Amino acid sequence: MQRITITLDDDLMEELDAMIAEHGYQNRSEAIRDFARAGMQQATQEKGKTGECVAALVYVYDHAQRDLSRRLVDTYHHHHDLSLATLHVHLDGDNCMEVTALRGSGSEVQHFADHIIAERGVKYGRVVMMPTGKKVDGKKPHSHK
Repeated sequence: MQRITITLDDDLMEELDAMIAEHGYQNRSEAIRDFARAGMQQATQEKGKTGECVAALVYVYDHAQRDLSRRLVDTYHHHHDLSLATLHVHLDGDNCMEVTALRGSGSEVQHFADHIIAERGVKYGRVVMMPTGKKVDGKKPHSHK
């Protein structure tokens, strides 16, 4: 670990301390490390999705929508290399939720997620991607210390 010094204005420090207390962190360093990781994860996801990632795809859909279940299954079969596991939950008489764990290149995972979420009958959807620290070719990127 390395020790660094940062300067924050009083208002930002007050907000940070409130978040630290709200999330139950033991100290500022632990919180700032997590916040930095989350920010880097978001930047990586927005930047171009060039590396390997794991992801959670969550969506709610109307199971009675014509041919939707078949279309979803077909899409999963065409991308079987990305999907690790799926949890299916019956929410009520009309709606189901699925949570799928995915792994692959960020661009492929995002493309797959976008396709699922755009299907007619899918009401809500979101994908959360986390880099694994590997490039698409399987090699670990250089560390910048």
